[in-house]
Amino acid sequence: MKFRLIVFTLVIFSCFIISSVNAQKVFSVNYESQADVKVFVVNYESQADLCVYKLKYESQAGDNNGKWYFVDYESQAHKKIYFVNYESQADLKIYFVDYESQAGWKNRAKYYVME
Repeated sequence: MKFRLIVFTLVIFSCFIISSVNAQKVFSVNYESQADVKVFVVNYESQADLCVYKLKYESQAGDNNGKWYFVDYESQAHKKIYFVNYESQADLKIYFVDYESQAGWKNRAKYYVME
């Protein structure tokens, strides 16, 4: 009986860990109507809600911390994004950074957009 309880606890704990490591995998859609989030890329870091670092490997992706991995297929994505032409159309303003350590939220009020 004790063994079953331990196994059950480990299974539940493993499921919790796996579900909490929900990588920021994004897919760029072609049409605004397909998107979960409309994104505008700003010219300066100070204008951004989120600084984004594009990852090379899916396994490196973070959990809503600005580390994005662009997937090849829509079905693999956590969020579908559409790049808009004007800042006023955007749900989220991003700035692409050169280093992983620079990634992160500048405006925490927009955090919910990528949850």
